[in-house]
Amino acid sequence: MKFESWSAFWAMGGYGFYVWLSFAVTLLALLGLVVATITTKKRLLREVKQKQARVARRKAAQKLENTL
Repeated sequence: MKFESWSAFWAMGGYGFYVWLSFAVTLLALLGLVVATITTKKRLLREVKQKQARVARRKAAQKLENTL
């Protein structure tokens, strides 16, 4: 290991604050991307199901209308 101790590792030669801050910002950005992707996927799937249900209802209504 290049560092003499764990405290030296965390301090990173005096630049530890900036190094760990950059890691934290990157991690938060990636987590935000994952959350946004998951919520978008759920919303799109919900919209597709609603559209399919709407089409099925219209077909059933047309079929009922044609039988009368």
